[in-house]
Order: sequence, then C-alpha cells, then structure tokens
Amino acid sequence: MTEAKIIEINGPVVVGEPMGSFSMREMVQVGKKKLIGEVIAVEGERGIVQVYEDTEGLKRDEPIYATGAPLSVRLGPGMIGAMFDGIERPLNRIESAHGAFIPEGIGLMNLDLEKTWHFVPTVHKGDKLSAGAIIGTVAETSMITHKILLPPHVAGTVKKLSREGDYNIIEDIAVIETEHGEVPVQMSHEWPVRVPRPVKNFEDTNTLLVTGQRVLDVFFPIAKGGTVAIPGSFGTGKTMTQHQIAKYCDADIIVYIGCGERGNEMTEVLEDFPKLVDPYSGNPLMDRTILIANTSNMPVAAREASIYTGITMAEYFRDQGYDVAMMADSTSRWAEALREISGRLEEMPAEEGYPAYLPSRIAGFYERCGLAETLSGETGSVTTIGAVSPAGGDFSEPVTENTRRFVNTFLALDKDLAYSRHYPAIHWLNSYSGYVPQLSNYYDNRLEGDLPELRRKFLKILHEESKLQEIVMLVGEDVLPDNERFTLEIARIVKVGFLQQNAFHKVDTFVPLEKQYEMLHTIDVLYEEGMSVLNMGVSINEVKDEKLIADIVNMKYDITNDDFAQFTVLNNRIREYYRNLRMQYGQEDEA
Repeated sequence: MTEAKIIEINGPVVVGEPMGSFSMREMVQVGKKKLIGEVIAVEGERGIVQVYEDTEGLKRDEPIYATGAPLSVRLGPGMIGAMFDGIERPLNRIESAHGAFIPEGIGLMNLDLEKTWHFVPTVHKGDKLSAGAIIGTVAETSMITHKILLPPHVAGTVKKLSREGDYNIIEDIAVIETEHGEVPVQMSHEWPVRVPRPVKNFEDTNTLLVTGQRVLDVFFPIAKGGTVAIPGSFGTGKTMTQHQIAKYCDADIIVYIGCGERGNEMTEVLEDFPKLVDPYSGNPLMDRTILIANTSNMPVAAREASIYTGITMAEYFRDQGYDVAMMADSTSRWAEALREISGRLEEMPAEEGYPAYLPSRIAGFYERCGLAETLSGETGSVTTIGAVSPAGGDFSEPVTENTRRFVNTFLALDKDLAYSRHYPAIHWLNSYSGYVPQLSNYYDNRLEGDLPELRRKFLKILHEESKLQEIVMLVGEDVLPDNERFTLEIARIVKVGFLQQNAFHKVDTFVPLEKQYEMLHTIDVLYEEGMSVLNMGVSINEVKDEKLIADIVNMKYDITNDDFAQFTVLNNRIREYYRNLRMQYGQEDEA
C-alpha cells in the first residue's frame, strides 16, 4: 500500500509528502485512525487531502494510505428506505453498533454486505448484453423492484448465470465474457461520485412532475428531468416546500439530501416520512425514499461530497428506468463548504469569498439532471430541486445568482408572504418556469380545458393587481373604477383561494391536477360573469356577493378531491346569480 506522511494540518485540509504517485480525486485513509479523505491537489511530491471526518487529534508524520480508487459509492439493493451520511455510511447501522455519535476511523461502510436478497434472472446463458443492461430483478420494497444492472463499462456474452435464489450483494451471480476476458458480476457495483453515469442520449422534458401543489402544477410547473431552485431567507418555507414535494410528487423514487442544514429538519423527515402514506400507491412513503443526512454539526468537507453522493444514487435508479426526484437542502451550505476549503487552500477568492470556480461547480451539478434514454434501453429521469439560502433574502448574492443561470424553474420565496402566513410563500411576480411551452401538450392530453391559457390570464391579473395596489396605498381603493376594483377582488380570490394551500388540511394538502383546473375555471367563471355585469353599469357592491365569494374561496376545503360534480353546482350558482342581476336591470329576459 502506497504511503505518505502528514506534514501540515489545517482543519479538514491535510498536506502530505511524498504523494507524487497518488491520483487526483483518489480516496485515501489519513492518520493512524484511517480517517476517510480525498486527494484534491497534487503538486510534485506534495499532495493536499480534504478529510471527511473530524481531524482533531491528528498529528504530523502520521501516515496517509492510498487506496488506488476514487471516492465511490456502492450501488445495489439496500438503498431504499435507508439513511446515509454524506459519504454513504449507513447511520442506522452505525447507531446500532456505536451509539448516537459516529466514531472516527470506522472506515467506509456502505450497504449491508451480508443481507441476502431474492434474485430473479431476466437473461439467459449465452445472451449478448450491452453495457448497463438489466440482468435480473430484486423486490427491494413493496413499491420498488430493483433492477440489477451490468456496470456501465461491462459488455459481452453471459458465460455463467446463477439460478433464481437468495444471494448477498457481493456474491458473483454472473460471469460476462468480454473482449478483455471474463468479468464476474455481483448485484452491486461501485461508481465514482464525481463522474456522471453515462446514458445513450438526453431527451426533451415533456411530462409534468405532479406535486399536488397548485402554485407549482399550474403557475410554475416542474417537468420530470427538470432543474429547480427554491431561494428564500430564513423562515420562508424552503424546507417545508421541499418536504411537500417529496411527500406528494409522482416521482418513483425520492432522494432527500440534508446538506448542512439543522439536524431538527432531518429529524422531522425521519419522524414524518415513515408515518406517511404514498398518495399514489397507498404504501409507506419510506418504501420509495433514500435519506442522506449531513447536517450542520457534521464535518464541513463531507457536505461537498453529500451532493455528489445523492446525485449518483439518483442516476443509478434513473438507469433502471425510474423517475427520480432529488431534494438538496441546501446548496448554499454546499457552496459554503467549497468556500471554506478554498480559503484553507489559500486560493484567490472571487465575489464574497466564494471560489472562482463556483459557477462551473453549480453548472456541473445541475447538468447531471434530465430525461434520458439509458444504456439499458429504459427511459428515466432525475429532477433536482435545490434550496438556496441567501443571507437576508438577498437574491443578488453569488450562489443564488449563479444557480438562477443554470435552472429552468425559479421559485422565489417571499418573507412578507411567509410572515403573513401565506404558504407556499412562492411569489408570483418573482418566480418563473421555463417548462410551460414544453408541457402544453401534456396539459391538453390530460385536461379538457385550456389550462395554459387560464394560467396566462390570471398571471396577467396578478400583475395588474400589483400595479393597482400602488395606487391604493396612495389614495385608497374607492377612487378606482369598478372594473379595477373587481380585478383587485379576483386577484385576492386567486391568492387566498388558489395559491394559498394548507399543508395540514387532509383535503388541501394534496390536490389532483384535475381539481386544480376546476378551481381555476370556477374563478374564471366568476371573473367573466362579474365583468360582463359591470360593463352593463351594475355597481361593484352588487357584483361582489360575500356569500358566493366566500364559497369560492373555501371550495379548496369544501369540495373533496374526488367529487368534481360540486364544481358544476358552484358554477351554476355563479351564473344564476349574475343572470338574476341582469334580469333585475332589464338586460336579460326571464325566459
């Protein structure tokens, strides 16, 4: 084993010599405790290592051992429902064996190598297989069938194949005859976290990631395979928004990364998710969830690795043909880890002390998302939803600005909305989605009405309301013409009755897309009928019926998610009310 000596220690950064034979990004073991580290620079015989464990007690002249392999994760059965730290060490097993604290130098544990899984082969001896092909299946949970893949660099003829039966993830289940000789294959394989897993080609995203959140599915939609940023200051609901998406989106698998945030937020995930039922299958939500916890009291350097660990796991399930949604909470803490390591390396800082390569790192992370035709011939996707935590809600700071450059959906959280208890606090004037044109066919095929047109119409009303509010603040609402006062009322109904959503209400926490359309259509019926009566000279006080408006605002609670006939009843009430007004003013015959 190649060995060097520590000559300098600076927090999580360790310098060693002689390291000329070490490789960049090679995983190493540091000191007598064999702490896990990664080589981040080699200059002649001098090497720099970032250590993923606490370096307290480390001394000069202790050894640095080479492993000959890059920092990698083991991919195979046993990932779903588990909780890992930033370098794929299983926290549940560590807690059982060592207690509440992770001891130093326990090594790079990962999946359970002894547990057996029931393997069912799907190929036959003599079959010619391409790289990344599916060779069998394992029923990992009640919701997920784990498809056993050939590693992306292995292709050839099946020379040996195990029968259906129980095996652990490091037993040979097949032997592939390749151009370079025989290669044994197990149910798991390792993959370097910083290297994107290959695919045949990426495709255009054209399917909505249904979240059940009205402000997302209608106004700022997320496509499967899309990139999303959720920036917002403290207390605006970044984590809660991600929790809602993770709980209720129609992705097959959720990868949730708690990157540098407070431990109590991951605790909430651990307490809530096992109790929750998936709205699509009726099974426990943890049966499709992977948790990666690298909270604020864990080593800073491991935050940087946790993002790549999560995206590599997501790519692995994408390669099996699954739609994966990955939550990163938050990428700002990841960027702060980059800044700290860069500072300790004495690199020339860029804006606000962040390294000059911050934009390329952010871009490299988000470009690993997308809808892809995989090597196995399946179609899968990775959707990444990253929270950003700008200090004081300043969206001009480097992490938010650079993230905005590389994502297609930007969900700007507003502290005024949050402090007024309007959740989700996504501001309709500062947010945007670039997926609306690509999803128009999806909406047309799934819904009877024209949802994109309704979206444009009400976004325009919300923009008009913003301008009118400036006048109202100066001189009051009474000076406005009646049609503009009615526009203000419609905007209020949209904000309170549609955009505001109660995560703790059994009906309102998750809303099917069909009900979302019916709700917006009902508000549109009110708008069109009311405006038509106003144009006849009827006063605004008669046009605004308090009981009718209250029923429209409360329809999100009163009409259940499977009783759409009530919308027809409510729409008929609206039309009847304004028909009576027209008759009262002689504008319509009783017949």
